[in-house]
Amino acid sequence: MELLRLEHKKIWHRKSVLIGVLLCFLYVIIFGNLFSYQWFTFGSVDDFTSSFGNRFDGYSNIRKKQEYAKQWEGDLTDEKLQAMVRNYQERAGSNDISEYEMTDWKALNSWIQTLWPELEEGDQPYIMLSYVDPSRLTGFEQRREKALENFLDMNGQTEKEKEYFLNMNAKVATPLQYRWTEGWTFITADFVSQCGVVLAIFLAIGIAPMFCGEWHDHTKSLIATTKNGRKKIAGVKVMAAFLFALELFGIITASSVFLQIVFLGPEGWDMPIQCIKILAAAPWNVLQAEIYEYVYLLLAALGYTGIVLLCSALTRSNYVSLLISLGIVFVPMAVSQFLPLWGQKLLDLIPFVGNSTDIFRTNMYHLFGLRIWSPYLLITVPISLGVISLPFAVHFWAKRAKI
Repeated sequence: MELLRLEHKKIWHRKSVLIGVLLCFLYVIIFGNLFSYQWFTFGSVDDFTSSFGNRFDGYSNIRKKQEYAKQWEGDLTDEKLQAMVRNYQERAGSNDISEYEMTDWKALNSWIQTLWPELEEGDQPYIMLSYVDPSRLTGFEQRREKALENFLDMNGQTEKEKEYFLNMNAKVATPLQYRWTEGWTFITADFVSQCGVVLAIFLAIGIAPMFCGEWHDHTKSLIATTKNGRKKIAGVKVMAAFLFALELFGIITASSVFLQIVFLGPEGWDMPIQCIKILAAAPWNVLQAEIYEYVYLLLAALGYTGIVLLCSALTRSNYVSLLISLGIVFVPMAVSQFLPLWGQKLLDLIPFVGNSTDIFRTNMYHLFGLRIWSPYLLITVPISLGVISLPFAVHFWAKRAKI
């Protein structure tokens, strides 16, 4: 335990780690979270040309939007959808931004574009919601099911894959239960998914020198003569690295959830994810989606930690270890778009390369004759890669410490 305390203390005493954690907190929590709630995303709109043009009144503006949306809560029927569209058009007719900003117009417009594409008129404004005839918006549930079938066909899903997702979709409770979508869209489709890359950068800064730092600090000879076995010391370093990963994840998660509760509150947690993405097939609500995304972030962080430790054990330079560690995430991201679909899906299994928002999609893997929905592998494979890397990291470093 004393060795663990000393190794953990060694991590946090490095200036690069302290500066990195501070920058991570500022970027993710202050700018990406606090300012997004209060200013960039939820501040009342004053200038559409830039998010910086929003007013610094997010807290009160969120409360106004939530209060407005309460009149539409409940079963999302044709009649309710028509009423919501009609209300938006009446408010938009005043040309007063504050009037129609209260409406859930982004979600409404997305639903209409997806389910009633034949009503789009090329010579009309971009926002289809502003000119469509509300009385023609009928058969919402039937159109959603038909649109999902067409999407699966266009996406190249096989008959068995299509059947899999249609069976999944059959478990979605209908009619959909509408709640204010904007807040939960920000959380599940934007914020949490973007934390992965940032977390990868600062985990690499903290963990990459874990083993190779002994050569960098010229302490290799001292370790070789210690009364503790080299493998024991390596095991302690592994535990300290994972503890650091858990602490950094905890700082991000606890701060984010706290601000979420302060600004958004618990309202709408039972809204189905179909209100976020109309063609999602999973029978989940947005709270389940958020929990999954944080679990994905945690397991990816732990898996990535194991891989970075292996990189550190195989090199003798802090900088080389850091570059390789970052390359494991950013090189696949850069080349993925140039690869066929099977190659992209394979790279997505690397920690932080995939995306937790796959819960809204219909991606599937074929493994030993089994069809597996991508979110299941995206939380199991990264941590598995990290666990597999650990014994090799311990072995190689303990072996090289003898030299």
